[in-house]
Amino acid sequence: MAASTAPISKSGLYADPREDWLAQYTEEIIDPGRPIVDPHHHLWDRGGLRYMIEEMAADIASGHNIVATVYVDCRSMYRAGGPEAFRPVGEVEFANGVAAMSASGGYGKAQINAGIVSHANLLLGDAVKSVLEAEIVAGNGRFRGIRHSSAWDAEPAVAGMYATRPKGLLLDPAFRKGFACLEPLGLSFDAWLFHPQIGELADLARAFPDTKIVLDHCGGPVGLGRFAGKREETFKVWKASIQDIAKCPNVHVKLGGLAMCLLGYDFHLRPRPPSSDEAAAAWRPYIETCIEAFGPGRAMFESNFPPDKGQCSYQVIFNAFKRIAAQYSEAEKTALLSKTATEFYRLQLA
Repeated sequence: MAASTAPISKSGLYADPREDWLAQYTEEIIDPGRPIVDPHHHLWDRGGLRYMIEEMAADIASGHNIVATVYVDCRSMYRAGGPEAFRPVGEVEFANGVAAMSASGGYGKAQINAGIVSHANLLLGDAVKSVLEAEIVAGNGRFRGIRHSSAWDAEPAVAGMYATRPKGLLLDPAFRKGFACLEPLGLSFDAWLFHPQIGELADLARAFPDTKIVLDHCGGPVGLGRFAGKREETFKVWKASIQDIAKCPNVHVKLGGLAMCLLGYDFHLRPRPPSSDEAAAAWRPYIETCIEAFGPGRAMFESNFPPDKGQCSYQVIFNAFKRIAAQYSEAEKTALLSKTATEFYRLQLA
C-alpha cells in the first residue's frame, strides 16, 4: 500500500478532502433521475479549509438528482460578539443566507439548506427558550431543530476533538430542562454520539416521547482506539443498541457518516479512492441493520459532507447507497432517499 498523504482533520475523526485524489476515480451515476434529499451536510470556511455553497453545488452537479439539502450544526459563522448563549444564532443567519443564494437559482436546481439545524446550549435549561426563539426568527421559516453533540469517550484516540466534552450529557438534569423546550416550539433534536452512548439517548427518548429525535451517522460505530481490530465484537454490541433504541417510535436514524475515520476503514490511505461497490460492501452491514431495525419510514441516507468526502466522492457515496437500497421496493427506496427526510424536517420543496 502506498504511503498516505491524507491529512487527518483537527477533529481526529475524519480525513480532510483532497480533490486531486478524488479526481482519480469517477463512475457512472446509478438511477440518475431518482430524487434525493440530502439531510445532513455542513458548510464552513476555516483553518484553510473551505466547503461553501460553491463546493457543495459542484458536488451536487456531479450527477445525482439532489432536490434539497439540510444544513446541520458545525459551529460555522457563530457571532463574534454579544451574549455567549446567542452566538449560535449567527450560524442560522449564515445558513439562511446560503439558502437565499440557492433560491436564486444561480447554484443549480437543488434547494440547498432547505432545512436548517443549528446549535443551542441545552445546559442553559429553561433559559435556552429565548435562544431557540431567536433562531426560529433567523431561520426565516427554514429552522427545524438543534444539535447539541454529546459525543464523549474517556480514550482520546476515540474521542478526538470531543475529549473535553462532558460525560453523560444526555442524562444531565439541566440539559433535560433545556431539551424540554424543543417539542413545544416544534423543534427536533439531532443526536451525535459514539455507539457506547446509544443507551443514554434511548433513555432520553423514552423520557420525552413526543420530541422528534434523529440519531446521526448510524449511531457512531467506533473502530478506533480500544475498538481497533475488534470489528465483529463491536458490531454485536452496536447492533443490540440500535435494535433497542429503534423501539422508541420518536427516534429516526441517518444512514451515513461511515466514511469518517471513526469506523476504522482506511479508504483515505489507499492510492485510489474506493468504488461504490467497495464502499457499499464495507457499509452494508451497518446500514442494513439500521433499516431492518427502524424501517425505511424512519431512516434516511445522508452525505455528511465534507467529513465523509475525505474517503469518497459525492458520486460514489450516493451510488453506494443506491446499491444497498437496490433490494428494497420502489416505495422504500423513495423513503430512504427523499421522503423520510422531507417529512422529518418538514421541508417545503418546490
